[in-house]
Amino acid sequence: MAGRTGVPEVIWARPERTGRGPKPAYTRAGIAAAAVRVADAEGLEAVTMRRVAAELGCGTMSLYNYVPRKEDLYELMLDAIGAEHEIREPSGDWRADMLRNARETRAIMHRHTWVPRLMPGVHGFSPSSLRYLEHCLECLEPLDATYAVKTELVALLTGVVSTYAAQEIATTERTRAMPWSAEEENAVRFAYLGGQVATGAYPRLAAAFAEASGPVDLEAVFERALNRVLDGFDPRP
Repeated sequence: MAGRTGVPEVIWARPERTGRGPKPAYTRAGIAAAAVRVADAEGLEAVTMRRVAAELGCGTMSLYNYVPRKEDLYELMLDAIGAEHEIREPSGDWRADMLRNARETRAIMHRHTWVPRLMPGVHGFSPSSLRYLEHCLECLEPLDATYAVKTELVALLTGVVSTYAAQEIATTERTRAMPWSAEEENAVRFAYLGGQVATGAYPRLAAAFAEASGPVDLEAVFERALNRVLDGFDPRP
């Protein structure tokens, strides 16, 4: 494209420091930790090179010597978060292990609510993400499938977890901003929905509501979603 200069670069392929000269004042781990603190406390929008530099106590231009682009900063942040995955010895039950990994991923996203927003980007080659992917593939050793299929399973499962967590986080953040309780909001919305269904214009929705036995168990919905993904890869009848 006209006007574009330079070549693509992966920050992990760039040496953190050369063998010559004084020891750098900052490390990638320290920079990532500072950026994560800002994101956790103030949201992803607050993560700017200037703000992170201020958190570290250095000049903005000095930070660029360590992190050339904001996208690189995001990579460092996701790598730091990825290190929170606990790499356990596989149990031999690949479904149980992958369910455990998925639940842990969801918990991490709730601790760092900005993570789902970065998941769709190309941030899959950091040391922590490669370590986690290798762990998942190790957990999937008992599954009779190619590594290409197993990698697809990991990606689909992560996508489900990311989407589910993003919706939960968005709902929580929206509720906090409302001048009334979530229960009051839901009561008004369900009353409206019930009125619409009662008109007879939506017979299938009416049937679905008639089948409902009570409030939706969101934890159970999450578990069913995970298991349905795994069912698609399970060769057992």
